[in-house]
Amino acid sequence: MKLQRYFGSMAGRLFVFLLIGVVSSASLALVLADVRRYSDIQRINLERIADRVQDYVSFLNGTPTALREKVVSQGILGLRPPVGTEKVLEGDDRLTKLLVSRIGPSSRAQKAQASTCIQPSVKSFYAQLNCWVISVPLADHSKLALITLSPRSDTFDLPRPDAVFLSILTLAVGILAFFAARMAAAPLGDLSRAAQALGGDLDRSPLTERGPNEVRDAIHAFNAMQAKLREHMVERTRILASITHDLQTPLTRLRLRLEKVEDTALRSRLIDDFAGMQILIRQGLDFCRGNLIEEPFALLVLDSLLESVVEDATEGGYPVTLLQRCGYDVEARPNSLQRCLANLIDNALHHGGSAQVSAVMEDGKINVRVRDFGPGIPPEKLEEVFEPFVRLETSQPRAGGVGLGLTIARALAESSDAKLTLRNHPQGGLEACLTLDRRLTRSCPVQKGESVLESEMNTVS
Repeated sequence: MKLQRYFGSMAGRLFVFLLIGVVSSASLALVLADVRRYSDIQRINLERIADRVQDYVSFLNGTPTALREKVVSQGILGLRPPVGTEKVLEGDDRLTKLLVSRIGPSSRAQKAQASTCIQPSVKSFYAQLNCWVISVPLADHSKLALITLSPRSDTFDLPRPDAVFLSILTLAVGILAFFAARMAAAPLGDLSRAAQALGGDLDRSPLTERGPNEVRDAIHAFNAMQAKLREHMVERTRILASITHDLQTPLTRLRLRLEKVEDTALRSRLIDDFAGMQILIRQGLDFCRGNLIEEPFALLVLDSLLESVVEDATEGGYPVTLLQRCGYDVEARPNSLQRCLANLIDNALHHGGSAQVSAVMEDGKINVRVRDFGPGIPPEKLEEVFEPFVRLETSQPRAGGVGLGLTIARALAESSDAKLTLRNHPQGGLEACLTLDRRLTRSCPVQKGESVLESEMNTVS
């Protein structure tokens, strides 16, 4: 699966392209070099034959006629007169052209069957020779017939693949292609990861502009887009926060005037509506604060944080129990994580009347579960309830909430690189699961007589 994912990526495709391309081109270059070498060997061989024949003709032209016949009959420099058994196959235009240019226009060269040019006693030794029947003019206009032998160069076999050479070539090119593809695709990988994380955190540091010009332009455009989105979100939430904040003063005056209404029943209904408006404004402010978080990450003793949140709830008279601790520290935004857990507990208390909190390490991640004992949520609505202002209990009084609690909780969780999900517990009720996996380390054990606060201070130091 990992290999399939790698070869489906840009780096993997570049690696395969470079590996196949370079190895193929290197192998083709070697074959062409061998073909060129064969052609050069054949040309040099024909030139040596022409040189030898030219020297022999020059020698005979300077030799007296009586001595010339004796010299020709004995042969010299690999040249001898024909014996009549030679079987001519075809003319050799290349050698004929060389002889004409050096000796005279009536020169001629023909290929003969090698076995008919070699004496039977030495046929096995000269089995790989070529034979030519050559006719050249002398100075007295007589014709001279000669037989010459030369190593064969008229056949060419493609070079056999050398396993050692191909292995070394493939290994060297593979290493080079791997690092070249990795270096070329690294900026795009950073851009892809930043794009995936953009929705969760607009305040991430801008990407470093590196790589080819096209990739630099794409990263520059992405950074500009992130900056504009961040400015848009900040402006929008700032306007909403300003509106909700400015409503506090007229609402306070309105509450004072409502207290002066003499009709008790009417005053009670108006105060209930007013309380609903206050909850809406307060949760709206919380939602804005969650989107404007600029709190830095810090290493937290998770068990201590859970104990603190549960203790705050129990001191308010609510039935909240911490069932299990995990014994791990986690890196998160402290206030955001605390508010997220408090919202989940408030939601559990509101819908189920009580809450149970537990934290456990599973598959390298910490799952903090907050369970209530209410009616639960229909499975098809488990994601819908995270949307702003979604309330499933349409008959519930307005003072019960406006549908922003879980929205704020998820926003706070994502700000700490955590994941919040809901599920219906098999034994009844709803269970919220907060998954944390950022820089998990085991907590230092609390010494006997040492308070939780002292333990946290020792851990940080």
